[in-house]
Amino acid sequence: MKHSQTIGFIAVVLAILVCFMPWVFIESKNLTITGFKAEGTRFGRPGMFIVYMGSIAAVLFLIPKIWAKRVNVFLTAMVFAWAVRNYLLLTTCSAGECPKKQIGLFLLLAFSAIIMIMSFLPKIDLSKQQQ
Repeated sequence: MKHSQTIGFIAVVLAILVCFMPWVFIESKNLTITGFKAEGTRFGRPGMFIVYMGSIAAVLFLIPKIWAKRVNVFLTAMVFAWAVRNYLLLTTCSAGECPKKQIGLFLLLAFSAIIMIMSFLPKIDLSKQQQ
């Protein structure tokens, strides 16, 4: 795919921006959980992992070397797994109360899936071997 690396880079930037959007809303405590703000819960800051690994993946999307593409597949799989983990952890019902899912959580899943798919489709010019 010709533009897979550009699409992957843009998806990483968008996934990092989505960490600032609301992910879930807990009505009983009147809390809005984002990737960086989860006061009143024990979730920590789940968006930090996305930012760190996503930043490394973004750089690797720009490096036209085979080793960078191989490492990027591993890193983007970790980013996708972390996004799925966040979805499962943050949307789990507790004590009979289910948090309301916000658009940011769904966008995070979508962008992390796009990131992982684009890492599977690198554009690498292989040298032609002489026969």
